[in-house]
Formats: sequence, C-alpha cells, structure tokens
Amino acid sequence: MKTMWWRDMRSLLIVPMFKCLVAICLVISLLVFVESLYMNIVVIYVKLCKRKPEKIYKWEAMQEDLELGNQNFPMVLVQIPMYNEREVFQLSIGAACRLIWPLDRLIVQVLDDSTDPTIMEMVSTECGKWATKGINIKCERRDNRNGYKAGALKQGMRHSYVKTCTYIAIFDADFQPEPDYLERTVPFLIHNPELALVQARWKFVNAKKCLMTRMQEMSLNYHFTAEQESGSTRHAFFGFNGTAGVWRLAAMEEAGGWKDRTTVEDMDLAVRVGLHGWKFVFVNDVSVKSELPSQFKAFRFQQHRWSCGPANLFRKMTMEIIRNKVHYYYYSFYISDQSKRKTLLFSILIYFILRHTNFFFFNFIFVHYEKQTSIVMHANLI
Repeated sequence: MKTMWWRDMRSLLIVPMFKCLVAICLVISLLVFVESLYMNIVVIYVKLCKRKPEKIYKWEAMQEDLELGNQNFPMVLVQIPMYNEREVFQLSIGAACRLIWPLDRLIVQVLDDSTDPTIMEMVSTECGKWATKGINIKCERRDNRNGYKAGALKQGMRHSYVKTCTYIAIFDADFQPEPDYLERTVPFLIHNPELALVQARWKFVNAKKCLMTRMQEMSLNYHFTAEQESGSTRHAFFGFNGTAGVWRLAAMEEAGGWKDRTTVEDMDLAVRVGLHGWKFVFVNDVSVKSELPSQFKAFRFQQHRWSCGPANLFRKMTMEIIRNKVHYYYYSFYISDQSKRKTLLFSILIYFILRHTNFFFFNFIFVHYEKQTSIVMHANLI
C-alpha cells in the first residue's frame, strides 16, 4: 500500500515538478547559447575594427604640471586584503609599492586579517621596510573577521585618510600589478566622469602547472575575452572581478559601499553601482599577474562560491532591480542618456538570469543527492 502511494505521489507531483525544472534549465541554456553567440560576434567586431577602449573613451597620459607639480595627479588608494598569506604577501605588497605614481599622491593600505602571529609580524616588517623607502603604507588590522574580505574592505574605508583619495585600486594578496598599472588605467576615470570602474584582465603565472590549471585558464580567458570585453564594448553591465580594478570612490559611496550579505561582495557592489547609472570599462591590454588554484580542494571551494554566491545575490536583489523600471528597457536602444541607463540596468537583470539561474536549479536538484557531481557541473558550466 505504501509503495503504491509513493508511486502515485511520484507520478502526480514529483515527476512533473522535475520535468518543469529540466525544461526551465533547457530554456535558460538555450538563452545562454544565444547570448554567447552574440558576444562572440561582438568580439570578432572588436578585433576586426580594433575597437579598443582608448578609441571608445577619452584617454590621455598623465603629465606633471610645471606649476602645480604632482598636485594634478589624483590621490589613489591601493587596498590589499589578505589572510594568512605567508607565500605571497611580499610579492603583492612589493608590487603595489612599485607602482609608478607620485609618492605623495599614493597610499598603500594592507588589510591584514591574519590570525597567525608569525605571519602578522612578517607583514608588519614588510610594511615597515617599504615605509622607510618613502612609501605611504598603512597596515590595518581588526579584532574580528566579521564579513571576511568584504568586512575588511568595509572597515578599511572608514579611516580618515581614505576620504582624501579619489580612486581606489584593489588587488588580492596573490595579484601583482605591473608598475605602469595606474598610469594606464586611472586616466580613463579622470577624463570620463561617467565611468566608475576600470577592470584589467588576469594573467596566470602557473597556468601550465597541471591539467586543472590549464582548463581554468581556458575558462577564464573566455570570461575576459567574450563576456567582459564584449560587455564593455556594448556599454552593457559586467561584474567586477573582485581584484585588479580601479574604482571611483564617489560611485562606491553613492551605491552604499561594501556589503557582506553574500560571498560575492564584488558583484554585489558592481550591481548596485550599475543600478545608479555608472559605466564600467574593461581594458584587455592591461594584465595583472595572479595564480590559479592548483589543488582540487581550493578549486572546489572557489567554484562553489562563484556558483552559489550570484544565485543568492540575485534572490536578494530581484525586487531592487525590478523597482528600477526594468520593464522599460526593451524599448531602449541608446537614443538618449536616459535610454542608455535603462539599457544598462536591463543588462544587469539579464546578466543574473542567464548566467546564474542555471546554477540555482542544478544546485537545488543535485546538492543533497550527489554533492561532488554538483561541484563538477558548476565547474564545467563556469
């Protein structure tokens, strides 16, 4: 009797529900395919017509003024959040301190959340070494780790000297920018007041280490070349990668700054800034050295965060996006400044639906049944 009841329940309720979920996933997958095809067409157009950011936006190299000296250079804050980074902290701090920019117009802020006393002492020593060389470097620590990276960045913004800065560059502890990074990115923000973010691409120093790193390199190169470069060219929304980018402080403050409500604080900030009408630019020719996870455990946690975080953020921001009159965006085709803003906001909604809703459904179906299978599917989809 119980067996027949279960069969009836399965045939009447569970099977149709799962068929519906599979159908939705197939439809979204088709939309993702169409969007990917469109993005690749845009990339081909960019390559053939050589539509570099310098041709789309105004860009002029910074030069020292004979009368004002370095005062015509804006104040730039470089933030380096880290947590027990024994192997790479010297490289990241050293790369930030070697950035070519007037010393009196640059502040390097090391946000050290380390819990190992030995590493904390080593980080303090490294900061002190660069301070003796004339670098304005600050080593900031908290008495807790609330909010993790987002909490550290949020706390770092509360210091008084941050208010003197106009732009903020962010690098994770395993990223090393080239010395001319600020010279090549900050002019975009100076000469284009509508821009809030300049995003550089990542260059992987350990891409050839193993098969897993090679696969990650292929996936992320597609992300930069097809998704972010095409989005930048179309003035559409694309997410902040969490590092290797320069923000306009005024745009961050207008959007409410950092929030630690999800594990993707970078995308959270980018969406809120985009909803206020700001634009982003991706500079493919500027690359920042970084490392890929070479161990499966680290790779697994990274992919899980990248998969579930956006779905959680979409759930929390759906009504906020809808309240920005998204339903008008279908009729916006860059006719005026207002229509440009509407198209940008519509692209934010599409970005969430096409890129991350599949993750939610696949996670819902498999996470309690085959956890490892779910992780592999997330990795392949990204």
